[in-house]
Amino acid sequence: MFDVGPGVQEIGIKEDAGIFRVMYVAKFDDAVYVLHCFQKKTRRTAKSDLELASKRYAELIQEQKRGAKRHSRACGMRSKRTPHKLRT
Repeated sequence: MFDVGPGVQEIGIKEDAGIFRVMYVAKFDDAVYVLHCFQKKTRRTAKSDLELASKRYAELIQEQKRGAKRHSRACGMRSKRTPHKLRT
């Protein structure tokens, strides 16, 4: 399987309307981040869905790194960051 990123998990949901997938990461202290959710049309997850989740994961990692730098420069003061908003 295509590796979206370390710590990324997938939930499968079966409904009357079809089968859905949610890709998320919960390894950060501040939130659980949903990277992508979509309806499955075939047994194999589309490459475009995996690439989108991977791109969003990379953006999240960069945002986490920037936030850590801001936090360390604040001389011990807690950073008031807002959660990273990811578009679906």
